Amino acid sequence: MSNKPGRLGVGVIGAGKVGAVLGAALRAAGHAVVGVSAVSEASLERAENLLTGVPVLAIPEIVERSELVLLAVPDDDLPALVQGLARTGAWHPGQLVAHTSGRYGTAVLAPARAAGVIPLALHPAMTFTGMTLDLARLPDCSFGVTADPAVLPIAQALVVEMGAEPVVIAEADRVLYHAALAHAANHLVTLSAQSAQLLAGIGVEAPERMLGPLLRASLENALASGESALTGPVARGDVGTVAAHSEALREYGLDLAAGDGPEDVQDIVAAYLAMASATAARAAARGLLTAAQLRRIEAALLPEDPGTGTDGLRPTEESD
Repeated sequence: MSNKPGRLGVGVIGAGKVGAVLGAALRAAGHAVVGVSAVSEASLERAENLLTGVPVLAIPEIVERSELVLLAVPDDDLPALVQGLARTGAWHPGQLVAHTSGRYGTAVLAPARAAGVIPLALHPAMTFTGMTLDLARLPDCSFGVTADPAVLPIAQALVVEMGAEPVVIAEADRVLYHAALAHAANHLVTLSAQSAQLLAGIGVEAPERMLGPLLRASLENALASGESALTGPVARGDVGTVAAHSEALREYGLDLAAGDGPEDVQDIVAAYLAMASATAARAAARGLLTAAQLRRIEAALLPEDPGTGTDGLRPTEESD
């Protein structure tokens, strides 16, 4: 245990990309990391690099030694781990137990709470590399924090000590909170990869160099100005361009399916059509598109039928 007043003996269960970094951040704040669990070669290496000198121990021994247990394990593994430790009597009264799952609040820690522990949910809204550079990113990071009102200040203080900002999330809102973050971060990676695949497929040698400035500027503008920063053919109501995009993507997918290219792009076609449709609907709701423009954009996203115009609309349906 730490000998400094107010400092805790911290046990880290899971030396993944998140656990090792947060353990290092807590140690930098003056807490003593008394043990870490690590199994894979990668996790053992992270423990060595980020938690140098901390013993690698079995999970029950970590829980026994710790005043604060940090559970940094995959979401699907968390309930069974908490319940299993409760069955063996590993938890002890007054112990702080914090997990890093975005999906769960403190209810998942009910078996530990029944043993007298103080449950906390501390989820960093950040992607991790599992390297020391993550520590420098923490001051720009927010944590979704859930805890009982009486102990909420403890959860908030731990986050502040790691250099980040605590944001209180209600227990009932944890899944939506996590869905929002996953939608932004994970799907941004997917969209970037899809765009890079298309560019590489037409011979662009360094698609990341082309996309980098565009994506960074778009993200910064979106965060600063919201949807008023929206640009491009959908926001302009440029039906012909939207129709050309959707048709070109479909044709490219068919060419690859016929063996004319190395990769399938059907997921890209589906993603483009879905995001273009969602963008058009949101643009219309905010007055950026008229109802007629919205209908034309939606029609332009459909496969062209015989008898339709190039914008996907039958001539007799053309209006304003």
